[in-house]
Amino acid sequence: MSSEALLRHSQAICDGMSADDDGLRREVLAHAGSRWSLGIIHALGVYGTLRHADVARRMKGITQRMLTRTLRQLERDGLIHRQDFREVPPRVEYSITPLGKELLVLMIPMWTWVVGHAEEFRCCRERFDDDHRNVSSD
Repeated sequence: MSSEALLRHSQAICDGMSADDDGLRREVLAHAGSRWSLGIIHALGVYGTLRHADVARRMKGITQRMLTRTLRQLERDGLIHRQDFREVPPRVEYSITPLGKELLVLMIPMWTWVVGHAEEFRCCRERFDDDHRNVSSD
């Protein structure tokens, strides 16, 4: 795809996001920028079906409240499936859906790009910080 065609396509997508009256597209897109959403989708995609406690163990630093909230949002948007076995003690398992797997596969190139450019980002940040440190001390 040419650069011009790519930019036209990008503009059409942005227009579609702007026309998002109920906010659904933006809310779903937020999963792609959320470390917790992507971490859960990644864990379920890589490790398969996991119980709630297993998901929590794989998500270092997440609070119980944030885990529960994120799992519910992902389930609501069809990216993961929740299976409640209605047992005592409670047993709940989560698995990735085909829609969630598609998001995971599409995120891999983005992650690869970020990892591949990490040193460049680091240098840019250092240069920016140095430039702004000098400006603020004048």
